[in-house]
Amino acid sequence: MKIAIGNDHAGPDYKFAIVELLKSKGIEVENHGTDTLDSVDYPDFVHPVAKAVANGSVDRGILICGSANGVAMTANKYAEVRAGICWTNEIVELIRLHNDANILCIPARFTAIPQALKMVETFLNTQFEGGRHQNRVDKIACS
Repeated sequence: MKIAIGNDHAGPDYKFAIVELLKSKGIEVENHGTDTLDSVDYPDFVHPVAKAVANGSVDRGILICGSANGVAMTANKYAEVRAGICWTNEIVELIRLHNDANILCIPARFTAIPQALKMVETFLNTQFEGGRHQNRVDKIACS
């Protein structure tokens, strides 16, 4: 499995912890995020992740910013992307089960790192249910 990860200045510590977790599981990681707390523009880090997910060069993506709204809005501009904002493990499970989300968006200012790590585990281990949900997912993209 290969995961692309991106973050702005609100998420370097989260990214470092998540990358460590992913690598411990033998998952290859493409790092598109900043490593510092210096203010940056989140779209600059979202577009490479969303493009990688959209073109299939990675299996899934993870994005981190303060509220996760900006990264989700940017990523969801891509027709092939289904990015979901999650602040609880239960929401992560649902975005995978029902929406076949391929990008997890984590709000660093509203979660703790241990919570984010658990959400990543759920994101990786939960499979899409398909069935009645497939018809709905097929209607998401505009183009």
